[in-house]
Amino acid sequence: MLAKAPKGTRDILPDEVYKWQYIENVISRLCENFGYKEIRIPVFEYTELFQRGVGETTDIVQKEMYTFLDKGGRSLTLRPEGTAGVVRSYIENGMASLVQPVKLYYNITAYRYENVQKGRYREFHQFGAEVFGSPSYLVDVEVISMVDLLFKRLGLNNIELNINSIGCPKCRKEYNLKLKEFLRPILNDLCQTCKDRYERNPLRILDCKEENCKKLIKNAPALLDNLCDECKEHFEGLRSGLDNLDIKYNIDKNIVRGLDYYTKTVFEFVSVNVGTQGTICGGGRYDGLVELCGGKPTPGIGFALGIERLLMEMESQGINIPEPEGVDIYVASLGEKATAFASKLVFQLRSEGINAEGDLIGRSLKAQMKYADKINATYVVVIGDNEIETNKAVLKNMKTGEQKDVSLDSILTRLKNK
Repeated sequence: MLAKAPKGTRDILPDEVYKWQYIENVISRLCENFGYKEIRIPVFEYTELFQRGVGETTDIVQKEMYTFLDKGGRSLTLRPEGTAGVVRSYIENGMASLVQPVKLYYNITAYRYENVQKGRYREFHQFGAEVFGSPSYLVDVEVISMVDLLFKRLGLNNIELNINSIGCPKCRKEYNLKLKEFLRPILNDLCQTCKDRYERNPLRILDCKEENCKKLIKNAPALLDNLCDECKEHFEGLRSGLDNLDIKYNIDKNIVRGLDYYTKTVFEFVSVNVGTQGTICGGGRYDGLVELCGGKPTPGIGFALGIERLLMEMESQGINIPEPEGVDIYVASLGEKATAFASKLVFQLRSEGINAEGDLIGRSLKAQMKYADKINATYVVVIGDNEIETNKAVLKNMKTGEQKDVSLDSILTRLKNK
C-alpha cells in the first residue's frame, strides 16, 4: 500500500498540471476584475462548524464527512466545502468592521467520503466565492455574472443557468406546512432518509436522489409559488438584473441545493452536452449563516464549482488549453572546464528569465542532443574547450534547423531579444 494512493485521490502529474494552472490564472484574473480578494482557510475545522453551518440534515454531514478526534480528544473534520470555513474566518477576524460588502474567493482541496466516479473524487479541488454584507439582489446578479463570464473566458458552450428562490424563514415556515401536508399520505413509501427529514427539515426531501422518491414528490407544491412579498420582490429584481446583462436563464422550481444554509436565491449552471450532462456550478444566498455560526446578522451569497468537473467539461467540448512554453535553450558541454562554463551560462540565462537547461548527469554529447530534443528545446549550443578559447559557438534552432556562429557573450542578448 506504500506505493498506492488512497481510493478517491489522484496525483496531478507535471504533464497535466499546466491545465490546472491555466484555469487558476483565469480565475485569479477574473476575481481581480470583480474586486474579489483571495482567502486561504485551514484544511480542517471543528466538526461543529460543519454540523451547524452545512446542516445536520444534509447528506454531507450525515454520510460524507471525514471526522476524527485529535490527541486532545477534540472532534475535527476535513473541510467538505469552503463556505463554512470562510464564514468562520469572517467572524473570527472581525471582517464585519471592514468596508462592506466583503468579497472573497478561494481555491481549495475539499474532502467527502462518496462514491468514486469519473470527475468525482474523495479529495477534490474547488473554486468558490463569497460576498458578505449586502442584502440586494444586485449582488446575486454580480455573483452569477461572474460565473457566466468565467465560462465564456474558458470557451465553454452549451451551459445553461437555472435559477430559483427558496424563500426566507418566514415564507418557508408556511410552505413547510403545505409540503408536509402533501408528503403525509406518501411518507411510508419514501426512503428512510426522507422519513427522518420529514419533521426536522422537510424541504431537504425535495433534494433526495432516490428515483422512487423523485417520482413520488414530482407534484409537490413549489416554494417559488409560496414566497412572501419581500422574497418575490427579491426574485423579480434578480430576473430583471440578469435580463439587463443579457444573461439567459431558466426558472427551475425544483432547485433547492444540497445545503441547509440557503435562503432566497439559489442557482445552478448545468451542462447540456451529451455525455456530460449535470451541474458544473451551484450557489445561492445564505442570509442567516453568519448569525448561525456565532456572528452578527449578515447577509451573504456565494457559489462553488469543482475544478475536476470543469476540466472534464472542457475536454468534452474539445477546448485546448495552451501548453506552457518549453525550454528556450539547452547548453550542451564537453569536458570538465566546459561543464563549469556551461553551468555558469545556464544560471545567467535563468537569472534573466530565460528557460535554460544543461547536463546534470554526465551524458555523452550524442545523448545530450537527444535529451534536448525530448525536452523540446528551441535552441541548442554546444560548448567545449575550443569554444571557450575562441569565445565562439554554433547556436542551432531545433525547430528550423538553422545554425549561426555566435560569440558566447552574445547568447544572452540574442535570447533576451527573441
